[in-house]
Amino acid sequence: MTSLAARTRECARTAATDAVRAHARDLVALSHSLHAEPETALREHRSAAKITLLAEDAGFDVTRGVAGLPTAFVATHGSGDLVVALCAEYDALPGIGHACGHNVNGAASVGAALGLAAVAERLGITVKLIGTPAEEDIGGKALLLDAGAFDDVAAAFMVHAAPEDSVGAASLAVGAWDVVYTGKPSHAALAPWEGVNALDAIALAHTAVGLLRQQLPPGVLVHDVVFEAGHAVNVIPETARARYELRARTTEDLAHARRRVQACLEAAALATGAELELTEHGADFADLRQDEFLTAAYTRAARALGRDPVDRRGEVMASTDMGNVSHVLPALHPTIGYDTEGARHHTAPFARYGNSPGADRAVIDAAIALAHVGVDLATDPAQRRRCLDQLADRRAATVSPCVNSRPQP
Repeated sequence: MTSLAARTRECARTAATDAVRAHARDLVALSHSLHAEPETALREHRSAAKITLLAEDAGFDVTRGVAGLPTAFVATHGSGDLVVALCAEYDALPGIGHACGHNVNGAASVGAALGLAAVAERLGITVKLIGTPAEEDIGGKALLLDAGAFDDVAAAFMVHAAPEDSVGAASLAVGAWDVVYTGKPSHAALAPWEGVNALDAIALAHTAVGLLRQQLPPGVLVHDVVFEAGHAVNVIPETARARYELRARTTEDLAHARRRVQACLEAAALATGAELELTEHGADFADLRQDEFLTAAYTRAARALGRDPVDRRGEVMASTDMGNVSHVLPALHPTIGYDTEGARHHTAPFARYGNSPGADRAVIDAAIALAHVGVDLATDPAQRRRCLDQLADRRAATVSPCVNSRPQP
């Protein structure tokens, strides 16, 4: 790299950092406000409004209700050919609030967008802040991807709150079914033989899947929860409702697991005489594939801030709809750590630390580090060209009606 290019990069990093720090009070306040008013999937109306108002005040053009999702949005700044997306999450978990730290995730992405907006013109980039609801449920990113929200994006970044800093991990592909068995009610004492017991069907399905687990390959997991299985003890249950969730290391393994589990669910219907209705719940999440250049750039930026991310390449974390994005374009999804005294994701104790001083520092550090990744990508001619070439290839491929924007299991 020439000394002029190096100076350009360093000046842009400094300007982006200054812009993030200038908004630090607003970013921490946003994180705290999201944390104080947790909203679950597709109900994040106040959360989305808080973020979009902040983006508009910073000069972003905002489009709300993207892809028919009322709490999704796109906010853009700049007009360069290299479009860089920051994915903002802000949905919480039912009953336990921001137990996955999405208030930190979302505020960090907003901060990174503000930092990059300050250097967008000089770097020839467009900053695209994409509000991605329902990560904990139906997969907002996957739906937005299918709807074209990422069609002009060359690379996409975000961080995820965690008890530690890490880079490079993969994630499990995940898919879910809503399951309904419909039987026939009858009096449980006077004429049980006239009934078709939907509870029996759900019990058989649960048992069959439990037996199947021995034959499932490593990394394949199946979870289920029963929502309804009758209402009166003296009535043969007419309806039973459940949700089955499957996880696997790859989308291919997920597809195989789906076939095996579906056979168990169908067998339960056959054995009891109940009717089975299977409905896919939201989008399948693909396994996460993190970009090597973006990961290296983030690692450098985090270390410059006094952090030391653990290299988790070759390891697998839970699941994220960022995996779908990563199958289509270069993507980054490290974790940003703060002390939770041993509490892990999806627990009430973890949620309690989401507005701690450590979490506040994580918001600002992550915003700066992500902004630096954007600067590094924009100022590295070879990497910039790589991402733009991949974007051109994607656009060319969409000419064919046979090409789908999301990997199919």
